[in-house]
Amino acid sequence: MQNSNVSPVNPLPPVVTALFLFIAGIEGMFSLGERGLLGGPEAVGWRLSAAQDYAFSGEIFDWMIATGQFPLEHMIRLVSYPFVHGNFTHALFACVMLLALGKMVAEVMGGVATLIVFVVSGIGGAVIFALVLDDPTPLIGAFPPVYGLIGAFTYLLWLRLGQMGEQQIRAFSLIGFLLGIQLVFGVFFGGGRDWTADVGAFVCGFVLGVVLTPGGWQSILARIRRD
Repeated sequence: MQNSNVSPVNPLPPVVTALFLFIAGIEGMFSLGERGLLGGPEAVGWRLSAAQDYAFSGEIFDWMIATGQFPLEHMIRLVSYPFVHGNFTHALFACVMLLALGKMVAEVMGGVATLIVFVVSGIGGAVIFALVLDDPTPLIGAFPPVYGLIGAFTYLLWLRLGQMGEQQIRAFSLIGFLLGIQLVFGVFFGGGRDWTADVGAFVCGFVLGVVLTPGGWQSILARIRRD
């Protein structure tokens, strides 16, 4: 007998919902402020002010490494930059990808592991951005940690394809497609080099997937022993 109390819509994991609401809430505040619907005349500058205070800066990171000084006001940029976006569209696409990838990852790995992937891969992507490039452009937006979720999802898919005896290289189709799209847009419309942070975060997410997925590390060891 069918249970009539079961929701026809598969609910989002709480951690994904919380991240989405946080990002959407901040973007909503900025967008309404820019349109004069919230906060008065000074609200027009909220987004710029937030970017100045919370965006990740490769130059500031280099200064911290060179001087050995790590003030909290700058360290916080490593975890705050994903919540500040350049405009509404930037935030919209990030939220859509967060909901899709976050749901798939959280349903397998759990909420705590998903939050760890989001935060740690975001930090990893920013650090790699600073170390690889000498770019004065600040890093903002949730795309790096979302790419970390893509990395974790890629590992889950890689694991699943291996269990099914299929070609595991297919697991990397999504990241290949997304990077291809970024390349096309960069060639025809111009763009920054923040894709470096995306790739770095993807790698971090994949590695975290190995560590945090239940049975994932044991599966890797078993495969190594077979080979």
